[in-house]
Amino acid sequence: MIRLILGGAATIVLAAGFGSAEAASRPSASLSYTDDTRGLAPIPMSERGLPQAVAEPYFKVSDKAMPVEGPAFDRGGNLYFHDIAGGHLMCLTPERQLSTVFTDATLFPSGTAINIDGMIYIAGIGRPPSGRVLRVNPKDGRAETILPASGGYAPNDMVLDADGGIYFTDFRGSATVGSGGVYYISPADHSVKTVIPNIGMGNGVALSPDGKVLWATEYATERLLRAELSGPGTISRVHATYYFTGRGPDSMRTDVDGNVYVTMTQQGRVLVFNQNGVPIGQILIPGREAGHFLRVSSLAFVPGTRELRILAWDERGDGGTMIFRAQGLAPGVTLYSHR
Repeated sequence: MIRLILGGAATIVLAAGFGSAEAASRPSASLSYTDDTRGLAPIPMSERGLPQAVAEPYFKVSDKAMPVEGPAFDRGGNLYFHDIAGGHLMCLTPERQLSTVFTDATLFPSGTAINIDGMIYIAGIGRPPSGRVLRVNPKDGRAETILPASGGYAPNDMVLDADGGIYFTDFRGSATVGSGGVYYISPADHSVKTVIPNIGMGNGVALSPDGKVLWATEYATERLLRAELSGPGTISRVHATYYFTGRGPDSMRTDVDGNVYVTMTQQGRVLVFNQNGVPIGQILIPGREAGHFLRVSSLAFVPGTRELRILAWDERGDGGTMIFRAQGLAPGVTLYSHR
């Protein structure tokens, strides 16, 4: 028995069983999985409490698993995206009819942006460092080179600003070698300007609703970058607002409230951040707990709505390649250039 004297006559007596209660509270000597930690892509502890939604199947692209990227809508509601390995630019109509619009087997396309005139800009990694940026007319499939392979870049993703300039990410580098970056192609003469240098495998890129903030993801170093723009292709400051856990931040889109949606390409989910880079929600792909559809590459908003289309493929199962649907927090940003 342990007797504690508190102040004057106040006494607390602890029974001899105190030691056995302490022993009972000790963790087990055997480590085991829990529902939160088993599987290939458990949600990190710091992100488990975020509000979440679960996406729904929308369209099956293929019975086979194939890497798909770069979804973007035109003003008619047609969804364009890429079969990376085949070099195909594909079009899914609002009636869910799928066709191939353009093919370049050497391009390895991964980013898409569509102008107000319907012209489609494509970022292709190629065989690094020999990537290109093309402008394609979807009506006849004719392509014009905007950024030639001689530039030595590996363009991964892209976004148009209101003046017709192109921000694109360069997928070169690694976690220890920052040879990638974010660059700006002038609408006037197609000259290239460095925006954010020395990053490890630049991947996703997006603009805020007012076009004054540029967002980018570093695939190799697992960072979300927020850059304030003082003019086209010119930044006043840049911050790393978030460090991701696990693999790996891919493409992104923004909504009219300034929120940022980042696909997690090895985790079967989309992380949502507010305009300051604070995580505020997530969208889960069904089947991810069992290791299916972990490869989530990119997403796009249906113009004028909160409706999202999310691209994913089932690398470890037999689910093939799918487009999923979900709703974001606000309608998506549409920055069609008027040039």
